Amino acid sequence: MTFADRKLAYKIYLYLGALFITSLVVSNLIFQKFFIWQPFGDVTIFGATLFEISVGVLPYPVTFLITDLISEIYGKKSANQIVVAGIFASFFSLLIVLVASYTTATAWSPVSNAMFSSVFGNTIIAVFASMVAYLLAQFIDIQIYHFWKKLTKGKHLWLRNNFSTFSSQLVDTFTVVFLLCSFGEIAWDRFTGLLISGFIFKIIIAFLDTPLLYFFVYILRKRFKLQLGQEIKLVSY
Repeated sequence: MTFADRKLAYKIYLYLGALFITSLVVSNLIFQKFFIWQPFGDVTIFGATLFEISVGVLPYPVTFLITDLISEIYGKKSANQIVVAGIFASFFSLLIVLVASYTTATAWSPVSNAMFSSVFGNTIIAVFASMVAYLLAQFIDIQIYHFWKKLTKGKHLWLRNNFSTFSSQLVDTFTVVFLLCSFGEIAWDRFTGLLISGFIFKIIIAFLDTPLLYFFVYILRKRFKLQLGQEIKLVSY
């Protein structure tokens, strides 16, 4: 690769990292709003409404698409670096929220102390639960992805993309819902419904993002003239 190509590859990696971190941090901040997604009408399972999910799951699948893309093009080490950066960013955002919560709102402030506390008061627990789930899920995702990549010798992209995502999303959904219920943030009678709804929703998204992964992998391989299974070794500039 030429110097210009390596510089461009590094910039793309940075932009992917920025999208990854933004999606992760935002998902932790907005998780307290729940909605019902009913593409198949009103469906219940185990007495709970199916697809009653947190808005936090909307940006979260983007993180798995990005780590799979980085794993495919830049390799396992680069994907793990993005995961670690995401952890740092999440805890730093938590620190900012903590500092902001200790300030006193003015009498004319559009957002009162009570309103701020209501929206962000559970952020500490949410971030803790999300980070434990995130750590387990992302590292499992990357490990399984590269296991299948090695086993298939770089072929069958759809196989490693979906197998890694299915496994990691199950771990992620179970862990975060379990911890939130354990800390009393969500009632236990909603555990089964939220677990099943969250997992099925993420599986649907995983299927839908497979064509996107193929598209971006094709574009990057063509641009940087990469052979099947070949990865870009990053050099910072």
